Amino acid sequence: GPNRITLYRRAILDYWAENEETLGDIVTHVLIHEIGHHFGLSDDDMERIEEAAEQAAAG
Repeated sequence: GPNRITLYRRAILDYWAENEETLGDIVTHVLIHEIGHHFGLSDDDMERIEEAAEQAAAG
């Protein structure tokens, strides 16, 4: 299987420019979802992982 995740800078920057999320939050979201899809996680599983990441980042 693939051993690399490609982040498309232009798409991420375009999204960032149009939304109020931080760049770090957007990249975290993309990475969690790409890795989650690779391992067959559900959307609910990925949402829980994102929430845990946000809590960890908040301290």
